Amino acid sequence: MSDILKLIFGYGIMICLFAGGLTFFGYVAALIIGGNTAAVICAFIYKEIIPVIIYVSVVMVLVGLVAMYLAGE
Repeated sequence: MSDILKLIFGYGIMICLFAGGLTFFGYVAALIIGGNTAAVICAFIYKEIIPVIIYVSVVMVLVGLVAMYLAGE
């Protein structure tokens, strides 16, 4: 059971890190575009994407802690 949870934890955190990295490119694109469009892009990333990444990361950390507990680590 703990091996499955560790696998879920590993892939989940990897996806969260990748999504967080993709937001960087969104901010860079907004910086290049400039103006009101850039403000809209940044607001969308900040209000819609970042909270989801944070919530999923917290759940994945919980899964990792449960996996460690079940493995006796």
